[in-house]
Amino acid sequence: QVQLVESGGGLVQPGGSLRLSCLASGLTFNNYAMSWYRQAPGKERELIATMTTNGGRTNYADSVKGRFTISRDNAKNTVYLQMNSLNAEDTAVYSCNARNQYYKLEFWGQGTQVTVSS
Repeated sequence: QVQLVESGGGLVQPGGSLRLSCLASGLTFNNYAMSWYRQAPGKERELIATMTTNGGRTNYADSVKGRFTISRDNAKNTVYLQMNSLNAEDTAVYSCNARNQYYKLEFWGQGTQVTVSS
């Protein structure tokens, strides 16, 4: 049974930082590209960061480029999202995604709430 469990969300003041984690189990982690998505109230889900299986390549949405950093530790089956210089527009539910394009497999976590407010 595949599980992706996010943690690290919460309430943070504008300008602050948070680090999200996503622990994967039940899959061969280093065979999956890992991504972070977010969905704000009333908005469509947005892909914000992706990292390839070996961490050799990353991509970011323009909305987070230069502020957010995705990383992964294959030994710990974990992907991280370091979020800096947060603002109110970053308020959303953040979810991690694991995708194996070759086998067309995809899994999602439940999400963790991030609220940026003073």
